[in-house]
Amino acid sequence: MLRCAVLDDYQGVALGLADWSRVRATSHREHFTGQDDLVAAIHDCEIVVIMRERTPFTARLFARLPNLRLLITSGMRNAAIDLAAAREHGVTVCGTASDSAPPVELTWALILGLTRHLLPEATALRAGGPWQSTIGSDLHGRTLGLLGLGKLGSRVAAVGRAFGMDVVAWSQNLTKERAESCGARPAPGKEALLAASDVVSVHLVLSERTRGLVGERELALMKPTAYLVNTSRAAIVDQDALVSALRAGRIAGAGLDVFETEPLPADHPFRTLPNVLATPHLGYVTELNYGTYFREAVEDIDAYLAEAPIRQLT
Repeated sequence: MLRCAVLDDYQGVALGLADWSRVRATSHREHFTGQDDLVAAIHDCEIVVIMRERTPFTARLFARLPNLRLLITSGMRNAAIDLAAAREHGVTVCGTASDSAPPVELTWALILGLTRHLLPEATALRAGGPWQSTIGSDLHGRTLGLLGLGKLGSRVAAVGRAFGMDVVAWSQNLTKERAESCGARPAPGKEALLAASDVVSVHLVLSERTRGLVGERELALMKPTAYLVNTSRAAIVDQDALVSALRAGRIAGAGLDVFETEPLPADHPFRTLPNVLATPHLGYVTELNYGTYFREAVEDIDAYLAEAPIRQLT
């Protein structure tokens, strides 16, 4: 029976969400920050299941795992896997479906939590603090700026319209027709969107074109009353520039679900800045999504064992 390791199963639920009986499966709840520790834990495994872009599988790592034959990732895209190295080492890489609804819902949880100051108000209520100490920002009639109007951004736009917001969008390839079909106005440029928006939400894929897309200059264009929300990828926003802007009060706050280092270091400013509402990368963490990930991971294993791989990335 082949050995299978499931990595980064933080909640310890993976083995209970599917029938793993055809393999000898083990689950690892801890995140391996060092490659030596990771190799020691999975060196004898022929199959490894990973969460998208959480554990990098580089050429060096593939070379240190000679027993590995099948690598499965949640989702059908994973920039942290060196696919060429996988092919070179004879490793089949497969994926799973992933629902776009959960990250859209979390985006709005962060927007609402920020604009209505839910965390400080709820904390004060539980601690016997002041009754009503903040004044919330309205969404109706305000401008929602979307950096990216793809599968996720378009759904965020629909909710923004339901709240009565003016929705404006920008990306490098966004057309007027695409924007209008999603009920958004195309911004003439990134700078114009940032300057006009009361809430800016990031929904772009991380690439060389989008890395550092929002830096010190771009943050300086935002209104001091505006909020930035990022549930996409941390590196799209210059993290040092964002910390500086938040500390100086140059923007009202940030809602963050993604970080350059995960888990977020204990001493990171995002853990303590009062104008940050941060969650530990929960965008995809829902019952239905997890059920899909691990059920389809087992389907990928079964298909591989039948010598008919499905949902291949290589």
